[in-house]
Amino acid sequence: MKSEDTPFEGGPLDGRVLPVLLGMTGHPPKVYRVPVPDAHGGPPTVLVYRRVQAGQSKRLGLHQGWKYAYAPEGDAGDAGGRRKWPWSKPGARSEPGATPEPHADE
Repeated sequence: MKSEDTPFEGGPLDGRVLPVLLGMTGHPPKVYRVPVPDAHGGPPTVLVYRRVQAGQSKRLGLHQGWKYAYAPEGDAGDAGGRRKWPWSKPGARSEPGATPEPHADE
Protein backbone atom coordinates (compact mmCIF):
# COMPACT_ATOMS: atom_id res chain seq x y z
CA MET A 1 0.00 0.00 0.00
CA LYS A 2 1.13 3.52 -0.69
CA SER A 3 1.51 6.11 2.06
CA GLU A 4 2.31 9.81 2.20
CA ASP A 5 3.97 11.85 4.94
CA THR A 6 1.23 14.22 6.10
CA PRO A 7 1.62 17.12 8.57
CA PHE A 8 -0.76 17.56 11.53
CA GLU A 9 -1.82 20.94 12.97
CA GLY A 10 -3.38 21.64 16.34
CA GLY A 11 -4.16 19.33 19.22
CA PRO A 12 -1.72 16.87 20.72
CA LEU A 13 -0.16 15.93 17.35
CA ASP A 14 0.70 19.54 16.44
CA GLY A 15 3.85 19.77 14.35
CA ARG A 16 4.20 16.04 13.74
CA VAL A 17 4.47 14.49 10.30
CA LEU A 18 3.10 10.95 10.11
CA PRO A 19 2.84 8.48 7.23
CA VAL A 20 -0.84 8.12 6.27
CA LEU A 21 -2.10 5.36 3.98
CA LEU A 22 -3.63 6.61 0.74
CA GLY A 23 -6.92 5.38 -0.67
CA MET A 24 -7.65 4.09 -4.15
CA THR A 25 -7.86 7.66 -5.48
CA GLY A 26 -4.40 8.55 -4.16
CA HIS A 27 -5.77 10.84 -1.41
CA PRO A 28 -5.54 10.37 2.35
CA PRO A 29 -8.84 9.81 4.22
CA LYS A 30 -11.03 12.86 4.92
CA VAL A 31 -11.15 12.14 8.66
CA TYR A 32 -8.24 10.65 10.63
CA ARG A 33 -9.12 9.24 14.06
CA VAL A 34 -6.39 8.55 16.62
CA PRO A 35 -7.41 6.42 19.65
CA VAL A 36 -5.50 7.39 22.80
CA PRO A 37 -5.67 4.80 25.62
CA ASP A 38 -6.79 6.00 29.04
CA ALA A 39 -4.13 5.84 31.77
CA HIS A 40 -6.61 4.32 34.24
CA GLY A 41 -7.90 1.56 31.95
CA GLY A 42 -11.10 3.36 30.92
CA PRO A 43 -12.40 3.78 27.39
CA PRO A 44 -9.90 5.35 24.99
CA THR A 45 -10.20 9.00 23.96
CA VAL A 46 -10.45 9.48 20.19
CA LEU A 47 -8.72 12.50 18.66
CA VAL A 48 -10.27 13.60 15.36
CA TYR A 49 -8.36 15.36 12.59
CA ARG A 50 -9.97 16.59 9.35
CA ARG A 51 -8.16 16.76 6.00
CA VAL A 52 -7.67 20.29 4.64
CA GLN A 53 -5.79 21.66 1.66
CA ALA A 54 -2.17 22.44 2.51
CA GLY A 55 -1.89 25.33 0.06
CA GLN A 56 -2.23 26.63 -3.49
CA SER A 57 0.31 27.76 -6.03
CA LYS A 58 0.28 31.53 -6.54
CA ARG A 59 0.03 31.71 -10.29
CA LEU A 60 -2.38 28.93 -11.27
CA GLY A 61 -4.00 28.14 -7.93
CA LEU A 62 -3.06 24.47 -8.16
CA HIS A 63 -3.43 22.13 -5.21
CA GLN A 64 -0.22 21.70 -3.15
CA GLY A 65 -1.12 18.67 -1.03
CA TRP A 66 -2.98 17.85 2.17
CA LYS A 67 -2.59 18.39 5.89
CA TYR A 68 -4.73 17.45 8.88
CA ALA A 69 -6.29 20.06 11.18
CA TYR A 70 -7.43 19.18 14.70
CA ALA A 71 -11.22 19.06 15.17
CA PRO A 72 -11.88 19.70 18.89
CA GLU A 73 -15.61 18.98 18.44
CA GLY A 74 -14.72 15.39 17.51
CA ASP A 75 -17.22 13.40 15.48
CA ALA A 76 -20.04 15.90 16.16
CA GLY A 77 -19.32 17.75 12.91
CA ASP A 78 -19.25 14.53 10.90
CA ALA A 79 -23.04 13.96 10.67
CA GLY A 80 -22.66 10.73 12.62
CA GLY A 81 -20.39 9.09 10.06
CA ARG A 82 -23.22 8.66 7.56
CA ARG A 83 -22.87 9.32 3.87
CA LYS A 84 -24.27 12.58 2.56
CA TRP A 85 -26.25 11.87 -0.56
CA PRO A 86 -26.95 14.84 -2.86
CA TRP A 87 -30.68 14.13 -2.88
CA SER A 88 -30.99 14.02 0.93
CA LYS A 89 -32.34 16.95 2.89
CA PRO A 90 -29.96 18.40 5.48
CA GLY A 91 -30.59 16.90 8.91
CA ALA A 92 -33.21 14.46 7.61
CA ARG A 93 -33.35 11.06 9.27
CA SER A 94 -35.43 8.08 8.35
CA GLU A 95 -37.48 7.28 11.43
CA PRO A 96 -39.84 4.37 11.86
CA GLY A 97 -43.40 5.39 11.24
CA ALA A 98 -42.43 8.35 9.07
CA THR A 99 -44.08 6.85 5.98
CA PRO A 100 -47.86 6.78 5.97
CA GLU A 101 -49.58 3.50 6.68
CA PRO A 102 -51.16 1.78 3.68
CA HIS A 103 -54.81 2.74 3.35
CA ALA A 104 -54.35 5.63 5.79
CA ASP A 105 -56.52 7.96 3.71
CA GLU A 106 -59.58 5.67 3.69
